[in-house]
Amino acid sequence: MLDNYPFHSRVEGIFSSFMKRIVLTGGPCAGKTTALVKIIEHFSSLGYKVFIIPEVPTLFSQAGMDYLTDNYAFFYEGEKATLEMQIALEDKFTRIAETIEEPTIIVCDRGTMDISAYMKPAMWQDITSALSTDSERLRTRYDAVLHLVSAADGAEQFYTTATNAERTEGLELARELDKKVISAWSEHPRLRVINNHENFDTKINRVLQEISNVLEIPQQVIEERKYIVRLIGDIPGAIESDIKQTYLTSEPRSEVRLRRRTLNGISVNVRTTKKTLPTNEQVETERQIDNNLYESLMRQADPYRYSIHKIRKTFIWRGQFFELDRYLEPISNLQILETKGIVDHEDVNFPPFLEVLEDITGKTEYYNYNLALKR
Repeated sequence: MLDNYPFHSRVEGIFSSFMKRIVLTGGPCAGKTTALVKIIEHFSSLGYKVFIIPEVPTLFSQAGMDYLTDNYAFFYEGEKATLEMQIALEDKFTRIAETIEEPTIIVCDRGTMDISAYMKPAMWQDITSALSTDSERLRTRYDAVLHLVSAADGAEQFYTTATNAERTEGLELARELDKKVISAWSEHPRLRVINNHENFDTKINRVLQEISNVLEIPQQVIEERKYIVRLIGDIPGAIESDIKQTYLTSEPRSEVRLRRRTLNGISVNVRTTKKTLPTNEQVETERQIDNNLYESLMRQADPYRYSIHKIRKTFIWRGQFFELDRYLEPISNLQILETKGIVDHEDVNFPPFLEVLEDITGKTEYYNYNLALKR
């Protein structure tokens, strides 16, 4: 009988040695449902066990929860229960995954921080305090967050409410929710924003590629487009962070950097290693590290390179995601715009608040690694 079977001896020694927990999120009508199916098919064929945590707010809505209610107590208890259930489901499936021999991926159809985007900050603070947690701890539960941009921003012709009976958003509200969700996850060190594309398959392939990066599966090097620009207006909805980037001594064909990113007064440290294989494929690993390890690793700083200090503004414009870096040290008066995930045949939707001065795509002298070089 199972109840009499010694559980600990049954699973001892076979816990999964490789497990990643990933959030798949995004604005309304972003393509998450299709992406989840493709994730299961693709990574199962590669030998991974894939678990999918269902979207908890949808489960609650189908059970009778009204997230549009004016009843404060009803809304509060419903949102608190939503967060509790999200945490419980993730923890239970993590425990299940630990008993499996093959490498495992847990994909959450939205995660804990998504819940915060649908309420005022004061209520979120009250709910997380009641559950003895906070936003920082909730974000660190995941190895990566993939945000699929809503079709309402840049792919309006494909926006529909027909695929989700719980969806009632108009285009403007959908765009607003999209940005709120990105903001909720903005302090995660491995947030990746997946653009809309002319071809939806391109968007799905980008999801598979980003998950492959998290799993440290070798990838072909993709050259993002870069431009020297001048900012001539305000950037609507931009998220601004302060970045200090230091390169460490490393082996040939490898690049190791420490990055301290400060956003909303909170600093996150990440150690990134990029290794180029003989096939010219690249393996990139990212690890969040604490302040003590960060200070210790800083002793290995490359003596031939300065640390780079820059202000980064990230934003979405017409369904495309951009990073705008304004350099402070060791150079100044330089602003570089970098595209994220725009494929070769697609045009860049340059926003009107930027003036493009020069296309520097592929010009190695503008790589951060070379900008840091002491001359």
